[in-house]
Amino acid sequence: MNVDRLIQMMMRKLMRSGINKGIDLAARQGKAPEDMTPQEREQAKSAKQTAQKAQKGMRAARRFLR
Repeated sequence: MNVDRLIQMMMRKLMRSGINKGIDLAARQGKAPEDMTPQEREQAKSAKQTAQKAQKGMRAARRFLR
């Protein structure tokens, strides 16, 4: 395996984790789970699930549009 592929693999892994952290932060609206009411926690959970479904849909769309 050459160095370029290793670098690309690591960059993809870092980008994926960064995007997931950003989605989680946006779903929680910047609040810590301890500081949220039960209603806010439920809303954040559903927002995160919606974002994950959107990501899956985008991946499927990319696959079909190739």
